[in-house]
Amino acid sequence: MFSFKTIESAVENTLLKEKGSKFIGFAFPVSNEEELKNTLEKIRTEHPKATHHCYAFRMGLNGENYRANDDGEPSGSAGLPIYNQLLAHEITNVLVISVRYYGGTKLGVSGLVKAYKESAKMTLEEAHIITKELEIEIEIQFNFNQQNVIFTLLSKFDAKIINFDSQEKALISAKIKLKHKEEILESLSNLQFVQFKI
Repeated sequence: MFSFKTIESAVENTLLKEKGSKFIGFAFPVSNEEELKNTLEKIRTEHPKATHHCYAFRMGLNGENYRANDDGEPSGSAGLPIYNQLLAHEITNVLVISVRYYGGTKLGVSGLVKAYKESAKMTLEEAHIITKELEIEIEIQFNFNQQNVIFTLLSKFDAKIINFDSQEKALISAKIKLKHKEEILESLSNLQFVQFKI
């Protein structure tokens, strides 16, 4: 597993109307608990009069960190249908929220399941799903006259240079794709006067 699927950018305010109730859908790329909390807080603040703020998220490579929240709707009628859409789209590091404004007509559990599922589905269908490659950071120390060799090696593997410091000993930090880690480390090990750490 060297990559995962997620959404490129946020999708906001998709609208589904069901028997007078309004369901407003949101999807956000998130990578940690703090982003998650801040995003939920932001939506709650933007929609203080909504009846429910139901959501689900998946985080982690295999979506091992996840939650589905019904926010006061009957158990399993909101968070789970939203979560199932994350699974159906095979994406992770994504938070989907469906904000409901109650319209006066009860939908019943099956009606709610259908509406929340549809709201999440519509929202995710508007999202641009991308594949992200896992990256790790490497730090390489080398003699100044080796800089061409090092730069050539890094560019061959599509590494992103974060920092380059050229004192007597040159120091470089770069992000490399996890799938290239072994090859890069092996190439570096074959060079004299080069030290590196992940």
